[in-house]
Amino acid sequence: MSDPLDCGFDVDGRWFRYRAAAIILDGDRVLMARNEVEPYFYSIGGGVHHGETAADAVRREVCEETGVALEIERLAFVHENFFNGDSTTSLAGRDCHELTFYFLMKAGPGIVLDGISTVFDGVREWLEWVPLAEFGRDRPAYPSFFATELPQLGDQPKWIITRS
Repeated sequence: MSDPLDCGFDVDGRWFRYRAAAIILDGDRVLMARNEVEPYFYSIGGGVHHGETAADAVRREVCEETGVALEIERLAFVHENFFNGDSTTSLAGRDCHELTFYFLMKAGPGIVLDGISTVFDGVREWLEWVPLAEFGRDRPAYPSFFATELPQLGDQPKWIITRS
């Protein structure tokens, strides 16, 4: 967490973050982010600021990360994720708890979202379309439940709890 307005904390080896993230689909592909430091794909999104709704946060984050203002179609998932920070990531050694609201976004025809790169805290980040059939195979991808849930995305929000 580098933005002081993000809702979360990192105290005595315990890390919590409240975030909002986007699901941007193009047929059987989902748009994901990756960077030159972390060894995995991750969802487009970020921390919810104090006083900000999750919906406002996801719109802000999508615009910041893609340069395109997308509208929300609907809430798809609420994810409570409990995990131990992996030694290969920036969360090494921490007991982590992340609460994320995943919103399905409306991405109309003609919107170009490939290969956009940004720099966040000095680290290059870029976007990549990941085929759902290959999600998490060659490179870890989070949230891992996208592999099974996105191909059968229902009409109602789903609450998912993961512990790893």
